[in-house]
Amino acid sequence: MKVSVLKESAPDERRVALVPEAIGKLTAAGLDVLIESGAGQGAWLTDDSYADAGAKVVNRNEAMAADVLLMVGKPDEATVAGMREGQVAIGLFAPLADRGLAERLADAGVTAVSLDMIPRMLPRAQPMDALSSQANIAGYKAAVIAAAEFGRFFPLLITAAGTARPAKVLVLGTGVAGLQAIGTARRLGAVVSAYDVRPETKTEAESVGATFIELTSVGPASGEGGYARALTEEERQAQQDELAGHIARHDVVITTAQVPGRRPPLLVTDAALRAMAPGSVIVDMGASELGGNVAGSRPGETVVTENGVTIVGASGLPSSMPAASSAMYARNVSALLLYLVKDGELALDPDDELQAGVIVARDGMVVHPALAPPQAAPSQDAADPATQDAAAQDAAESASAGSGEGSASAIPGAAS
Repeated sequence: MKVSVLKESAPDERRVALVPEAIGKLTAAGLDVLIESGAGQGAWLTDDSYADAGAKVVNRNEAMAADVLLMVGKPDEATVAGMREGQVAIGLFAPLADRGLAERLADAGVTAVSLDMIPRMLPRAQPMDALSSQANIAGYKAAVIAAAEFGRFFPLLITAAGTARPAKVLVLGTGVAGLQAIGTARRLGAVVSAYDVRPETKTEAESVGATFIELTSVGPASGEGGYARALTEEERQAQQDELAGHIARHDVVITTAQVPGRRPPLLVTDAALRAMAPGSVIVDMGASELGGNVAGSRPGETVVTENGVTIVGASGLPSSMPAASSAMYARNVSALLLYLVKDGELALDPDDELQAGVIVARDGMVVHPALAPPQAAPSQDAADPATQDAAAQDAAESASAGSGEGSASAIPGAAS
């Protein structure tokens, strides 16, 4: 069976689905590994390094003809058009945000396997949890960006010219990304606080050096699978109001809350921004085309408010560290591929809980239950937008209970 690694088509995507170190395990399992020429260039991996590891370097057409296509991000239209019936495509397809892609892959007769749908609560799925591996990198990079943007020191410095107090950093959300951001900020010398609506994460936050903030206005909001449940509108407003006071007392804020396919929750309001001191920095890891955790943030852009607060819309952080993120992703995709392969061939089993979690399209149909068309709501709910919104959120939570970064929370804790 031939497995090929495609060169990523997104303009800012520098990751690659496999690194040379991962080739050996796949060839030992009886797989022929093909690498599209230049696929590893963004991560400083040469064609020769892949060839030396036992892969065959091929052109685009040969790579597209393989039985299994490996990629990091979503394929573009040209790539989908070049796929054939019976192929398997594996990548981070974000089907909860882009059901249309799943439908196009199904129409092409492709079996689509999306790593961001991994049921992460299964112990055997942990080596395949790509969202967690990439969230680790994103959390680290967010803290580094914050330190670079901040106009003063992170650590306490005592010099002949005077003493510089340590920066006060607040991390909103203590999932994988948040915990890594906490640990990195602490290693850089900052005094770090953290908040999450799931009280059970307090111990984790404290274990990496943060002081955990407990709000009195919002009770515990733990949901299924270790994720936070959606807050009611009243809870969300109370949370924002109480958080604003804590935000104003910090020099740097890192936000991590995301919801797949939906607008990220607003955690830092205009009022909270106005209360921050000039020179403060916010890194919004929830920034997306749908919005962000911070009022006025824009994905991929840095803006400065009228009162001197810098807001970094931190999108695509894993791709900004392509060598590290590619190495981690390669371990995830290799673990999944080896799990799916028996005697050198794919052995897909829809009754396998893990496989059922990651296969989103098969046999010409979108098969993942989280992507089922919405059912007609009862008449009493049809007139209640709040009920409809809650139902949509519940669907996202149940679908993403095993995902990864930013899976199913509408409040801090999502990037887990």
